[in-house]
Amino acid sequence: MDNAFEINVMRDSAESVVTILKSLANTDRLLILCHLVQEELNVSQIEDKTKITQPTLSQQLMMLRKSDVVNTRRDGKQIFYSIKDQKLATVLNTLYELYCPTP
Repeated sequence: MDNAFEINVMRDSAESVVTILKSLANTDRLLILCHLVQEELNVSQIEDKTKITQPTLSQQLMMLRKSDVVNTRRDGKQIFYSIKDQKLATVLNTLYELYCPTP
């Protein structure tokens, strides 16, 4: 890693970085985002894939919406979620490569 960080550039981006890191700093949210990086999902699909119970899932999805890291799309009565920013997808993929090595 280059030690010549442009601190002023990081200062300008710090709030966005902190928002993303806060979104990842919870096991349930991290698992939700890991599924969303692969595909858009509705609430029942997220519940099925993550095994997170409905009350907890609703709370965590609300936190992700407030953090503005997910997109929502309504189709009838269903709400679909997807990753909003490709930078977050890159962070998730990097974490996967670092912490989930293939055998």
